[in-house]
Amino acid sequence: MNITPTVNVLLSLGVIVSQVFLVVSLLYLFLFKKEQTPFSAFLGRHGMLLAFLVALISTSSSLFYSQIAGFTPCELCWFQRIFMYPEVILLGLALVKKDFHITDYALSLTIIGTLISLYHNYVYYYNQGLNAYCQLGGVQVSCVKRYMLEFGYITIPMMALTGFLLILFFLLMYRRAHTLRSFNSMMPR
Repeated sequence: MNITPTVNVLLSLGVIVSQVFLVVSLLYLFLFKKEQTPFSAFLGRHGMLLAFLVALISTSSSLFYSQIAGFTPCELCWFQRIFMYPEVILLGLALVKKDFHITDYALSLTIIGTLISLYHNYVYYYNQGLNAYCQLGGVQVSCVKRYMLEFGYITIPMMALTGFLLILFFLLMYRRAHTLRSFNSMMPR
């Protein structure tokens, strides 16, 4: 029994929900940026956990596609994995040890992974000649090989980009809340 089509649809639905969440959240936060809302307080309190869950799901999905579905990752996918997989360990340890000063390290991995993912999506969807990296060094798998396409635009590179953007959003919300809390605790009463 091949479960890959079912996993494709489920993960793609998760990507769509995540993208809608990101757009709505950013609009909401833009409209209420001066106010501390219950929504922003929730994201500030649980941003690290939410980022960890996204990293865990992204890593598990990546492993599913390569180990179970048998999709060979391209070079850019490998580089994105280099920046996604450690997130699970870093954020997981931060949660277990209750050491939340790790956000700078996690953010640096996330930003680099996001940039690689943006480039990969550009090459994947537009292939405007900037795919020279993918053609160098005897690459075994093309960076534009389409393993799956759901809902007219969800592909594996789009899933990766959405995962990185979600982690970035949650970590920034967490950092913002804890920076404000630290700043407020230093103010004289």
